[in-house]
Amino acid sequence: MKSFLKLCFYIYKRFIKDFLKIARPLSNLPNKDVVFKFDEECSATFQTLKNKLTTAPVMIAPEWNKDFELMCDASDYAVGAVLG
Repeated sequence: MKSFLKLCFYIYKRFIKDFLKIARPLSNLPNKDVVFKFDEECSATFQTLKNKLTTAPVMIAPEWNKDFELMCDASDYAVGAVLG
């Protein structure tokens, strides 16, 4: 959950309107002093974020006259990249 939220916050928050309001029920789950309780509200929040990340208009056509940022990550068995 922590990795999912970090990825969403770091890369996709600017593409999702009211991202912080939507993600609030999930944001307290990874804290040390909070019991991890994935209830119905958390499940609905996760589904909402997942839906917003996988449906239009998440991505838009690039502006070719601007610079791009390439973010890469690798592990022992996979390589991933995001063009921003």
